[in-house]
Amino acid sequence: MAQPDNKKFFENLTGAGKAIAVLTSGGDAQGMNAAVRAVVRMGIYVGAKVYFIHEGYQGMVDGGDNIKEATWESVSSMLQVGGTVIGSARCKEFRTHEGRLKAAHNLVQRGITNLCVIGGDGSLTGANLFREEWSGLLTELVQQGLIEEDAVQRYSALHIVGMVGSIDNDFCGTDMTIGTDSALHRIIEVVDAIMTTAQSHQRTFVLEVMGRHCGYLALVSALACGADWVLIPEMPPEDGWEEKMCEKLSANRAGMKRLNIIIVAEGAIDRSNKPITTDHVKDLVVRCLGFDTRVTILGHVQRGGTPSAFDRVLASRMGVEAVLALLETTANTPACVVSLCGNQAVRLPLMECVQMTQEVQKAMDEKRFEDAVRLRGRSFENNLRTYKLLAHRKPESELPHSNFNVAVLNVGAPAAGMNAAVRSAVRVGISEGHKMFAVHDGFEGFYKGQIREIKWGDVGGWTGQGGSLLGTKRTLPAKHVEKIAEQMRKYSINALLVIGGFEALECLLQLYDARTTYEEFCVPICMLPATISNNVPGTDLSIGADTALNAIVETCDRIKQSASGTKRRVFIIETMGGYCGYLAGVGGLASGADAAYIYEEPFDIRDLQSNVEHLTEKMKTSIQRGLVLRNENSNENYTTDFIYQLYSEEGKGVFDCRKNVLGHMQQGGAPSPFDRNFGTKISAKAMQWISKKLKECYRQGRVFANTEDSACLLGMRRRALVFQPVVQLKDETDFVHRIPKEQWWLKLRPLMKILAKYKTSYDVSDSGQLEHVVCNRTKDSDANTTI
Repeated sequence: MAQPDNKKFFENLTGAGKAIAVLTSGGDAQGMNAAVRAVVRMGIYVGAKVYFIHEGYQGMVDGGDNIKEATWESVSSMLQVGGTVIGSARCKEFRTHEGRLKAAHNLVQRGITNLCVIGGDGSLTGANLFREEWSGLLTELVQQGLIEEDAVQRYSALHIVGMVGSIDNDFCGTDMTIGTDSALHRIIEVVDAIMTTAQSHQRTFVLEVMGRHCGYLALVSALACGADWVLIPEMPPEDGWEEKMCEKLSANRAGMKRLNIIIVAEGAIDRSNKPITTDHVKDLVVRCLGFDTRVTILGHVQRGGTPSAFDRVLASRMGVEAVLALLETTANTPACVVSLCGNQAVRLPLMECVQMTQEVQKAMDEKRFEDAVRLRGRSFENNLRTYKLLAHRKPESELPHSNFNVAVLNVGAPAAGMNAAVRSAVRVGISEGHKMFAVHDGFEGFYKGQIREIKWGDVGGWTGQGGSLLGTKRTLPAKHVEKIAEQMRKYSINALLVIGGFEALECLLQLYDARTTYEEFCVPICMLPATISNNVPGTDLSIGADTALNAIVETCDRIKQSASGTKRRVFIIETMGGYCGYLAGVGGLASGADAAYIYEEPFDIRDLQSNVEHLTEKMKTSIQRGLVLRNENSNENYTTDFIYQLYSEEGKGVFDCRKNVLGHMQQGGAPSPFDRNFGTKISAKAMQWISKKLKECYRQGRVFANTEDSACLLGMRRRALVFQPVVQLKDETDFVHRIPKEQWWLKLRPLMKILAKYKTSYDVSDSGQLEHVVCNRTKDSDANTTI
């Protein structure tokens, strides 16, 4: 069904006269505050009254001061705070009919008929039961003389929208729950730190991570750090796993590896449904191998700390979508949950998701472990398959022998996650039977012959390394095609995997054009987008962009905190990105900026003046600190210095200004869990595509591929990973400014403005229609933005 245009949308779906209450329930998760903030501000923006319900369902039952009207200012400075500032509590009383009767009375007294519940499956199931009983509860309240009869008509239906806040990512129907990415950040920070001490002493470390019923955190953190072994409840190890694990650890040590990492989900079980504990694993390693072994239980560290950039953006998007869903709901609309599928927000029937989540546990109880993995969804399946492929090397005798040589190289500026992609490509290529070659320093190294065979063990420990260990240059191949073709002949290269940013796209186009002259380039060529700027056409996300975004957000948090307790202050921050405003635009949303200037959205002096006046008004009435982001090439005349001086002059007497140019710190550092896993998974998929193409294009003793679809970019488009011929991407590309002509994240721009108290139009064409939960929705749905 077509969505209405913006103006009609806000005329037809006004929140005037409506009351929305938001609560957090169950376990806390980083990002819940960002969701609460988005619900409050979007609700107020559309004209609704918004209420906090403190302490979850307990506060709803107790009423009184636990239910308070929220103001715009009451959610200031909460975006970067972990946990939930409105409190969360498990409530036995709400599970009783009498408790729900009290809760209904407290809501009706305030005219609240719209509930936004942020929690896990138990919290959402309770909300749905409350909704189903609502009319009966009101009738009882009338009979008891607690409310008037006309209140039954006025408040006849209770509308529920859920958002899943859970670090375990254990809710079916959504690729990522609020808090999961932040929990992975905590885990990977600890694992990276432990690996340095483990290497010093040649130790084995057994780490326990959360996940009583779901192994997502254990599996993805194992994938992100290259763990030797992982134990999860959905897929218990085969009988005799103890011996196989010890053989694997021993083989790794024999291969000059100085440490072993074993990750255990707290709910890990064996095939008999008996728990596997960290102490059991430790005792096993000590007894069988005699390795110096330590146990580390991460515990509630995983729930703590500030939310990651991903969780802030996810929660903000979901909070706004939840308000839109409440405005559109009718008495016949089932309770829904706002979910993430790929890179798109969708609405799904709440109870369908809950039932499928319960099916997973049922499958595990009945020892149908294959079904349990399948019910978790394509993302989980793909993570497990990729981990097995990369962690467990087959004996030489079991490997297929393809006689194909595949070269991998990095092009352009370094991006965090490149090394994870190279490691994945090398190991998957070897598993497919290919001989893998590493090209150092991009195409400059290629024509100079800086090419060597790279083995399985050569890429050990690469996953968590920042930058590019292969080296990378911006040199394009056009001027050196003859020498590159000569090196292709010399090393009998049958396929190329190019990992890089916009330059990599230009390289592929040049190699494609060179096919008419040099048959050496008539081989399968695949590109993986890797750039912090996220400016490559054909993909919504690039390897490295998430790490850069987190660096920006963390720095903005520190900069804003530096002004706490001082007079009112505005910070002007310059980000990288060339002409692409992704880092400034999405970084602005994630850091709670008041404005973000980007090239894609032209601005003039009147806009700058309007922004200054808007910020001045806010400074006078509420906030103490302001944040303005500017993309480095947003405007050649309105430079960072110019904007700093303008704000300084116009804000005199109200606020003072400081400026910061973040520079190359955005390019450095260890890759985020997202970039490690995104790079790992798309690289594995690319190598499988290359293997398939090599078989298809092998004729009469040679590989020959000259069709458009043999030179592709693998990108994430909305809900799927898609191989796209690079020549077909030409029409989508602005080559002068090195950006795609259309960029999905521009639709998030109004969110930042709305949450910063600007009046703006909001494109709701992508707002989710109510869909249905379908297990393994599409062939490529493992392409989620999920980790």
